[in-house]
Amino acid sequence: MLFIDNGNSHDPALNLALEEYALRKLPAEHDYLIFYINEPSIIIGKNQNTAEEVNAEYVERNGIHVVRRLSGGGAVYHDLGNLNFSFVTRDDGESFHNFRKFTTPVVEALRKLGVKAELSGRNDIVVGDRKISGNAQFSSRGRMFSHGTLLFDSRMENVAAALKPNPLKFESKATKSVRSRVANIVEFLREPMTIDQFKQFLLESIFGGGEIERYPLTEDDWAAVRKLADERYRNWDWNYGLSPAFNVRQMKRLSAGTFDVRLNVEKGVITQVSIYGDFFGRGEVSDVAGKLIGVRYERGAIEAALSGVDLTYYFGPVEREEWLGLLI
Repeated sequence: MLFIDNGNSHDPALNLALEEYALRKLPAEHDYLIFYINEPSIIIGKNQNTAEEVNAEYVERNGIHVVRRLSGGGAVYHDLGNLNFSFVTRDDGESFHNFRKFTTPVVEALRKLGVKAELSGRNDIVVGDRKISGNAQFSSRGRMFSHGTLLFDSRMENVAAALKPNPLKFESKATKSVRSRVANIVEFLREPMTIDQFKQFLLESIFGGGEIERYPLTEDDWAAVRKLADERYRNWDWNYGLSPAFNVRQMKRLSAGTFDVRLNVEKGVITQVSIYGDFFGRGEVSDVAGKLIGVRYERGAIEAALSGVDLTYYFGPVEREEWLGLLI
C-alpha cells in the first residue's frame, strides 16, 4: 500500500476529486491510502436529496461547503476537527460491503491510544453507544474505495445545526440520513494530542511501524485532480441537481394571512408551483408561480427570479424575507 499526500488541502471538492482520481487513474497494481481534513462542509451521499439533508439558511450564513460524494450512505458534517481516511484498492469480489476489513486497522490504532473502539452494525465505529466514525464505499470497474470519518475534535453544535432541515417540509424517495449519538475521540484519549499528531500516529500504525511508502503525485496528476474538482465537485448540477425528485410543502401564518406553498422539484429545478392561503392581494398568484418554473431550487436563484416582483401586490403586507422563507 502507498500513501498519497494531499498537500494539506482542506478543500472538500479537491479532496473528493483526489480520491476519485486515485481510484480511476493511478496504477491499479497498487493499493493507496489517503487522509484529508476538510473545511466546514456537508458531504452528501450519492443517492440523497441535498435540500432534504441540510439546513440551507445555516449553511449559507456560515459559508459551509455542500458537496456530493460518489459513495452512498448518509450526509455527514466535516470540519477541521474531523479526519477522513480512504483506502483505494482492487475490488476482489469480497471486499465491497466488508467494512470490517478496512475499519480494523483504524480500530486497532484507536485502541493503542486507549480508545475502546469497535465496529458496530454495518459501517460505524463506536465507543460504547456513541458513534465516532461512519464509513461508506464505492466500486467501479474492478476498483473500489472504502472511506470514513473520524470525529476527533469536531464542533458538535455545528454538526447538529448544519444537518437539521425541517423533516415535515420535504417528501421524497431519496435515501435519508439516520442521526446517531456522536462523540469526539478526544473525549476518550489517555493523553491529549493534536489532530496532526493523531493523523501521524494513525498513519504509522496502519503501516505497522515500518517505512511509509508514498506515491508521488506529479504536476500533471494535480492538474487532472483540479480539473475533476471543478467539473464535478464544484458543479451545482452534481451537488444539487442530481437529487431525486421531491416535493416541498410549507404552511405558515404571516402578518398578511395563512400561506400554503407547494413545490415540485426535479433534478434540482422547480417544475410546479402552487400557492394557497387566505391572504388578500390584487394580482394573480399564478404570475408569481410562473416566474419560479424552471428556476434552480436554491436561495440565490429564487431571489433573482423574484427580484423585480412586488410581493405585496400579490400577497398583501408581507416582508420579502419572510415570504421567501416559505420557499427555502
